[in-house]
Amino acid sequence: MRDAEVRFAEHDGKWLAYEVFGSGPSDLLVWQGVCPIDLIWELPQLASFMETLGGFARVIVFDSLGHGASDPVDYGAATLEMFADSVLAVLDATDVDRVTFFDMQFGVNAVPFAATYPQRVRSVIVTNLQPSFPGLRGTSTAERQEQARARYTIESLETTNPRVSHDPVLRQWWLRAHRLLISHETLLAQIDFAANIDVEPVLPALRAPTLVLQRGDANFPYWDIEACRAAATKIPTARFVELPGSEHSIFLGETAPVLAEIEQFLREPETAATPDRVLATVLFTDIVASTEQLAAGGDDAWRRTMDDHDRITERLVAAYRGRTVKPTGDGILATFDGPARAVRCAAEMIDVASQQGITLRAGLHTGEIEIRPTDITGIAVHVANRISTLADPSEILVSRTVVDLTAGSGLQFEPRGEHQLKGVPGTWRLHVLRA
Repeated sequence: MRDAEVRFAEHDGKWLAYEVFGSGPSDLLVWQGVCPIDLIWELPQLASFMETLGGFARVIVFDSLGHGASDPVDYGAATLEMFADSVLAVLDATDVDRVTFFDMQFGVNAVPFAATYPQRVRSVIVTNLQPSFPGLRGTSTAERQEQARARYTIESLETTNPRVSHDPVLRQWWLRAHRLLISHETLLAQIDFAANIDVEPVLPALRAPTLVLQRGDANFPYWDIEACRAAATKIPTARFVELPGSEHSIFLGETAPVLAEIEQFLREPETAATPDRVLATVLFTDIVASTEQLAAGGDDAWRRTMDDHDRITERLVAAYRGRTVKPTGDGILATFDGPARAVRCAAEMIDVASQQGITLRAGLHTGEIEIRPTDITGIAVHVANRISTLADPSEILVSRTVVDLTAGSGLQFEPRGEHQLKGVPGTWRLHVLRA
């Protein structure tokens, strides 16, 4: 299995590097994020770890955009949606219908993907589950520059894997792997992404069987085992396993207990997919003062205006990979598989409508919904609806969840305070899209 052939999948003109090896009965997608896939086989510990996985499953490893041999990331595209699109492209290129997603980097990518595309995910394995990185929030540009610098030094190995950091082969490989994995510019963007991302609200929407692994003594400033354990309790199907050792990198140190847990998990019977319950971003739009506009222009003129508006709206929703669920009288209800796409669609809808002489407002929220043949239900639908009623004319108002999940997109939001939403428990922090 050493030196597996590097192949490429394509999505929107971008190339993604991936390898396939192993002969096990199931498919295992591995996101390791430590080194380019070209260097996997140059470190004995990592090569051995991957070879063992290849005995359990057909293994697919890949470089996401901006990493290793894959194409660079465009500004404003380093989002959860970009990563999900990369995964879908690799799964399609390898003819995989359903996969076990093994995320060796905190679960920030695997959790939203599995919740959004349950029909493609058999189960999830996460090491060092960390839905957000509050220690990075509020850090200055200089501090983030220093964190990026440290990533390219041996300090990063000594901090995260102190007991094995004396190994000369590992030390040399570690520095080379980090230099070739990601550019300094992309690394800074990744740190900014980590400082703003928070997938904790998504954890309850993950319905696939989930195995969460963490070594008991692997405690560092930005994450620890108790935070990992607490996050795992929010996933309804998760099983948390504390492992011996202090190595953050799961392929270093004593790996036999790790691999035994993974093998046992992969052998468990497959559960049926539940594509009727998915994570989605819900959009409500509303025409401001529609009754007054109808009275001013008359029935025929208003009908023609609305017919044009409906056609344009349908086209825009489809262009942003959304689904128009139904009209709501003076607006629409639509869903999207990514929050940044949903916000950008709403912005374009408001802009185009204004050119027709129509003023819109929009409200968005990301959460779990239940899909029915002609409708959707769930608390997320009610939240988005209530938010839309609070939006001012030509305004896009969103929940804090949408803000947290659009990290890296370049979208900017301003706080609009905490609100009680009619019929929805608790208070909700709302934000308005900055023009």
